[in-house]
Amino acid sequence: MKRSFLAVAFAVAALFAAQPACAQNAFTPDQVKFGPAPPFLPPGAQLAVLEGDPMAPSGDYTIRLKMPEGYKVAPHFHPNRENVTVLTGTLKVGMGDRFDANKMMSFGAGSFAYLDPSMHHYAMASGETVVQVHGMSPLKFNYINPADDPSGTK
Repeated sequence: MKRSFLAVAFAVAALFAAQPACAQNAFTPDQVKFGPAPPFLPPGAQLAVLEGDPMAPSGDYTIRLKMPEGYKVAPHFHPNRENVTVLTGTLKVGMGDRFDANKMMSFGAGSFAYLDPSMHHYAMASGETVVQVHGMSPLKFNYINPADDPSGTK
């Protein structure tokens, strides 16, 4: 009888442990959990999803992208508007179809920009840089030069 009770207790505990936690809707900086960036971004960056699902067919999302010094994203565009806030470091951004460091503008912490759909742009981190991006799903990177797509899907 005692053994049966323990088995049921462990089964109930396992059931509760397997249940998804309630969605978190407020974060302190130490609660933001970064992981590897998706394959459509060059290796080396880390990404945290704060809200929504950036890969869903629709809906809102908010992410943070942590980039090391010198991290580059080749010229690309998105099918939906991209809203970017620089939280730390400096994000350098250029417009156009070819990466040209001489034509980039620097945006320090506290800067905000939005890029309408199909605006061709590229970026580079100056110092470790963290940006917060929000918009409508799905988040897609369409590289101008398919060879620049780090995921290998052209």
